[in-house]
Amino acid sequence: MSIPVVLLAGGLGTRLREETEAKPKPMVEIGGYPILWHIMKTYTHYGFDEFVICLGYKGHVIKEFFLNYKTRHGSLSVDLGDGSVKMHDHDGGEKWKIHLLETGHDTMTGGRIKRAAEFLGPRRFMATYGDGVADIDLLSLLSFHEAHGRKATLTAVRPPARFGGLSLDGDKITSFNEKPLLGEGWINGGYMVLEPGIVNYIHDDSTVFERSPLESLVSEEQLMAYRHDRFWQCMDTVRDLSFLKEQWDGNTAAWKVW
Repeated sequence: MSIPVVLLAGGLGTRLREETEAKPKPMVEIGGYPILWHIMKTYTHYGFDEFVICLGYKGHVIKEFFLNYKTRHGSLSVDLGDGSVKMHDHDGGEKWKIHLLETGHDTMTGGRIKRAAEFLGPRRFMATYGDGVADIDLLSLLSFHEAHGRKATLTAVRPPARFGGLSLDGDKITSFNEKPLLGEGWINGGYMVLEPGIVNYIHDDSTVFERSPLESLVSEEQLMAYRHDRFWQCMDTVRDLSFLKEQWDGNTAAWKVW
C-alpha cells in the first residue's frame, strides 16, 4: 500500500537495562528476531511495506540489522578468490522499503514524527512505538479512521494498571492523561493513523507527541479511538520480555498473524 508506517525506535529502554546496554530497545529479541521485526511483520501481513524508522539511541544497530538482513537470512555464495558475493533466494524474503532516519539521541516522540515528514510527503501515514505487539486488524483500523474523517486515530487497549488512561465518549477521546487512571481502563496502545497535517501540531524536537499535540487534537474533537480489546502487550520490563518469549516459544504468540 502507499500508506507509510512511522516506527518510533529511538528510546533508551531504561527498565530493560540488561538488554539495552548494547542495543536499542526495539532490537531486543523474541525468538531470535527483534521486536521491531515482529511489529513490521504485522504491518506487512496487512499489505503495508514502506517504513520510516526513527532512530536515536544506538541507531547504528538497527542500520546494521537491515543492511545485513539478506545475508543473514538468505543463501549466498562467496568467492574468496575475487571477493565476489552472489545472493540467492531472490524471490524470497521481505519486500520492505525502509527509510532509516537519524532523529537525534534526545529527540522526543513528536520531534521524531516531525522529522519523518520529509519521507512522508502529503500522505496519510500510520505510526506506532517500537516496543508493542498486538493481534490488531490494521485494515479494520484504517477503515475506521477513513469513516470518521478526523485528523487522528489511536488504538485504545486495556492495559496493566501502571499506564495512563483515556476517557471516551463513544469512540471520541475526551481527555488524554499520562498519569494512571482507573476510568474505563483504556490507554494509548500506539498503532495510530494520522493525516499529514498532524505535523503542524508538533513544535520541535522537544515536543512529546502524547502531550500537547494529542491534547490539542482532543480539544478540537479531532482524535478518535479504535478499540482493540484482544491481545496487546508492550515490552517495558524484564517481566514483559519474559512473557513475550514464553508466548513465542510455546507457539501461543497471539500477535503472530502472518
